[in-house]
Amino acid sequence: MAHCFRTENSPFKLPAFFTCPGEKETFALGESLAPLLEKGSIVALKGPLGAGKTCFAKGVARGLGIEEVLTSPTYTVISEYGLPAETGIPALYHIDAYRLKGNDDFIAIGGEDIIFADGISLIEWSERIGESIPAEALRVDIEIGEGGERLIRIYAGEGN
Repeated sequence: MAHCFRTENSPFKLPAFFTCPGEKETFALGESLAPLLEKGSIVALKGPLGAGKTCFAKGVARGLGIEEVLTSPTYTVISEYGLPAETGIPALYHIDAYRLKGNDDFIAIGGEDIIFADGISLIEWSERIGESIPAEALRVDIEIGEGGERLIRIYAGEGN
């Protein structure tokens, strides 16, 4: 089964709650999570349109050493980014399930083969393919606060 993330020397005690006033802080939070991810990690991102899921994912990518700017794969559904050789991880898969109608669509495009491979998978709109997300995946729920700040909860498992 997939691993969530490295727990030794982790700055995160789960569940963890963060308030990010803007994009810069949301990006930085994603960047700080990246070193804790390992082969097979699955990060399920959930939140409304414009909440900052892609911004968070861009931070994770930068934290993993990807120089290329991550773009939302809304129309391609899955984008693959090579990771630096020293990580020992072959790829980052950025998945956007927004246009999928459910788990059957995800399975039909080979999504389960990708998330259970040796790469790291970031899945935006993960709630659309909930049955395909393993219970031990790392969850990142993002809400927009009354003042526009991002309220971010990071937890392991389905309901922690």
